[in-house]
Amino acid sequence: MGVQSGEGQPSASLPHAARRALGRLRAAVRRPPRDAPGTPVPRFALFILCFVLIAFMVQVSVNLSVARPGHTTPVIGMVCFAVIDVIQLTHSLPQMAAFRRRYGGWTLGAQALLTYLPIILFGDVWGAAGGFLAGSALLLLPTAWAWVAFTLVTLSIPAIAVANHSDFQNTVYVVISTALSGLVVYGLSRLAGLVVELHRAREKLAQMAVAQERLRFARDLHDLLGYSLSAITLKSEVAIRLVPKHRGRAVDELTSILEISRQALSDVRAVASSYRDMSLSGEVAAAEAMLRAADIDVEVRVSRTPLALDGQLDTVLATVLREAVTNMLRHSKVQHCLIDTVQEGSLVRLTIVNDGVTDEPETAVSATRKFNERSGSGLANLDGRVTAIGGRLTAGVQPDGRFQVVAEAPLEPAVHLRVAS
Repeated sequence: MGVQSGEGQPSASLPHAARRALGRLRAAVRRPPRDAPGTPVPRFALFILCFVLIAFMVQVSVNLSVARPGHTTPVIGMVCFAVIDVIQLTHSLPQMAAFRRRYGGWTLGAQALLTYLPIILFGDVWGAAGGFLAGSALLLLPTAWAWVAFTLVTLSIPAIAVANHSDFQNTVYVVISTALSGLVVYGLSRLAGLVVELHRAREKLAQMAVAQERLRFARDLHDLLGYSLSAITLKSEVAIRLVPKHRGRAVDELTSILEISRQALSDVRAVASSYRDMSLSGEVAAAEAMLRAADIDVEVRVSRTPLALDGQLDTVLATVLREAVTNMLRHSKVQHCLIDTVQEGSLVRLTIVNDGVTDEPETAVSATRKFNERSGSGLANLDGRVTAIGGRLTAGVQPDGRFQVVAEAPLEPAVHLRVAS
């Protein structure tokens, strides 16, 4: 007959709730992050670039049909400009970076030929292609040479117009349009590249966030449920010993086991939904009560000056205490335990010392190594948490054979409260 909770639900609901919580976490992890409103996506940026290139091609074709009436000239011009557009895309698209590194010199040379040779056939109207060449020079050449080439291309097109007896106004127009077209092509190409890089960076950040959330979930399950399961095991053993002679105390222990199980269920739900804040003072009281129930001598020393700890610092130190108590119950035959919390200047130090280490004192180094191996990722998790708040964690077997865990961390941004005398 299963133990019933306060709501009348069987204790078997704990694994079901854990599975549901894990399922919600997996669904959140697998759901791709949504782009923020107004965030440009790579396809839209590339669409703008392609639209501008095609618009230039159509404009040149229209100008050719007006300046050189007939069917052949506009068609030839459109074909030539289409080839320039294709070359320009290889210079502008972020996806073509590897191709540009290998063949960029050849494609730039081909674009130069398609810019200057058709002028013989089409005249000044073809000068609009010079802007594309100027933009490609800025994209492909080293910075110093790029601006030199940009200037030469910008001046060469109006020079050809002057050689063809163009008037002053048209020459000035050609200079401005060539420079402006080159800068527009360069700017749009760089913009498309930056949008793609931004999108990739967002994807990497999202992947890192998912990895951190998975690490947090695993770490919190280890810290929270490891303690709860160790307490349940310990109290179950005590209850079994008490049943023959002290049924009343055995019932009390079973009731405590039920409460711990409910707390474990709450912890699973809290871990799956968000970060769980913990209190050092609450953990000290819980650890003392549990150890005393197991007939373990506990000495608790707390700083006389009360400390209002920062929430993160409070949670980290509470986690250190919980993990240390869990490990001492699992990996030692502890009979005496010391929990000491003290402030020294701007630092707060938490020390947990226990006896019952199975290794001999003269093999302290090997004992510490074995303890670390047995405790799995617990100490590594704690070290990472303490380091993240600017503190440090040390753990090891002392010369007297006792195991000691010390966590030190700065009080800032904690507030130090002094009691009026």
